[in-house]
Amino acid sequence: MISREPTLARLATAQAQLLEPYGLSEASLAKALRLITEHRVDDADLYFQTTRAEGWSLEEGIVKSGSFSIDQGVGVRAVAGEKTAFAYSDDISEAALLDAARTVRAIAAAGQSRKVKVPATPVVPGSRSLYGDADPIASLDSTAKVALLERAEKMARAKDPRIVQVMAGLAAEHDVVLIARADGTLAADVRPLVRLSITVIAEQNGRREVGSGGGGGRFGLAYFTDEMIASYVEQATSAALTNLESRPAPAGEMTVVLGPGWPGVLLHEAVGHGLEGDFNRKGSSTFSGRIGQRVAAKGVTVLDDGTIPDRRGSLNIDDEGAPSQRNVLIEDGILRGYIQDSMNARLMGVAPTGNGRRESYAHLPMPRMTNTYMLGGDKDPQEIIASIKKGLYASNFGGGQVDITSGKFVFSASEAFWVEDGKIQYPVKGATLIGNGPDALTRVSMIGNDMRLDTGVGVCGKEGQSVPVGVGQPTLRIDGLTVGGTA
Repeated sequence: MISREPTLARLATAQAQLLEPYGLSEASLAKALRLITEHRVDDADLYFQTTRAEGWSLEEGIVKSGSFSIDQGVGVRAVAGEKTAFAYSDDISEAALLDAARTVRAIAAAGQSRKVKVPATPVVPGSRSLYGDADPIASLDSTAKVALLERAEKMARAKDPRIVQVMAGLAAEHDVVLIARADGTLAADVRPLVRLSITVIAEQNGRREVGSGGGGGRFGLAYFTDEMIASYVEQATSAALTNLESRPAPAGEMTVVLGPGWPGVLLHEAVGHGLEGDFNRKGSSTFSGRIGQRVAAKGVTVLDDGTIPDRRGSLNIDDEGAPSQRNVLIEDGILRGYIQDSMNARLMGVAPTGNGRRESYAHLPMPRMTNTYMLGGDKDPQEIIASIKKGLYASNFGGGQVDITSGKFVFSASEAFWVEDGKIQYPVKGATLIGNGPDALTRVSMIGNDMRLDTGVGVCGKEGQSVPVGVGQPTLRIDGLTVGGTA
């Protein structure tokens, strides 16, 4: 059997699913783009997508829900200066495509942009091969999927008699996209995505606490072996049982140590969003105009990396057809760059970074994170905890809020411990971290050698759009952080 180059294989798959069944061809795409660029625009693109998604949930040993959906359509965009015109349709046909093209080109009527000439021959840029293209929905039959959830429930209940309720969910998605741009770019991606989630409720002496665990990525459902399921169950049950013993959290300014992995969500929210190109172009981010300046303590290096194989936030290409990249945002405390899509990069006079993302064909692309994390340092995690005279060790987080303009954040710790004289004393509940993202980065005094990515559960929201992302960090010590408690 002769194998095909992965970039061309993905393009052939996308054409077979998104163009050929509807009588469309590369010539049809060029016709639509030429129709848009008859007027003066800076950029134009077509984004075709078909998504198959399936979900199962189990509660009290019973399948509570099962769902399957197919969504497909095309989004058409024209950009003139800072203005964007956008139309989309769930009807993939030449008539609908040309109607959308006529609609969006009107944006250029009052613009003074250059006229773009669509090349006669499309350009297929090289792209990465970070994950397989097999449909994860088909990787297990329905009976096996339900059995997987039943095993998860059985494992959780066997952990401790105080576990009184277990909920498990399984989701799988297969996404095929095709992008045609006015500059001649023709690119495609085939994106699998799976996730297993487990939530447990533990009860003791009338008190109930919740714990959750799970993970996933861009692969098939065979990833969820009994060993992997057991690790998620341990994560969920440990959190719930620990919180049964928790005491009210103290309040005040104190030393806080953040655990590795998922606590990187604080970095994602409090710093990552502030480094997105649109906020910085408009001057609304606290990081605006600070390239080359110190914005964090020495040793702090933050990356956004869409090139890590099989990760939830990774992409072979972004949703504008650009290959994903490993972008260094902060290097040893110095701000090096922002996350960019094509429009904001053009307006800021820099190169795109492979971060143009959208929720679906019915949404506009914008600068979004992929896998955002801090590199590890040289400290042993136990040494960091031992350095605390009095303070908090936060090993897991729930929700939070951030103001991009000021950088102020509020985050709730879902699992945290009070530490005195370098030793963990007892779990606490109700701890809220309050601070300013850039200021908190300058207060990092110790960085662990245990950098870890999350297990693959992250979803990022921005302007009403949700996309899968990854986060990560090593154990960190931050001095003088405000903790809002319940004590």
